[in-house]
Amino acid sequence: QLQLVESGGGLVQPGGSLKLSCAASGFTLDYYSIGWFRQAPGKEREGVSCVSSSDGSTYYADSVKGRFTISRDNAKNTVYLQRNSLKPEDPAVYYCAANPQVETVYGSRWPLFPYAYWGHGTQVTVSS
Repeated sequence: QLQLVESGGGLVQPGGSLKLSCAASGFTLDYYSIGWFRQAPGKEREGVSCVSSSDGSTYYADSVKGRFTISRDNAKNTVYLQRNSLKPEDPAVYYCAANPQVETVYGSRWPLFPYAYWGHGTQVTVSS
């Protein structure tokens, strides 16, 4: 069974850091571009970051550039999202997703890729 499982969410103070993990089972993440998304209550889901399958290039939403870092460890079949300097607007359910389609152009299009596999999400709360 193909599955993505997120972990690492929780409560953090403003300005704090948290590292999310996205572990795959039943398939190898190497061949997939992986995206992180988030959805806050009453808001639409938004793309946060993406790492390509080809060369590991990374992409970020403007709202998180300089604060979040996406990385992948193919040996552990896991993708991470390191989130620093967390702000009150960052709380949401964070999801990871895998896109099996080979992409040649990323740019700003990555949130619209055909992500076929999604995790169930992990809740992040920012509060003092």
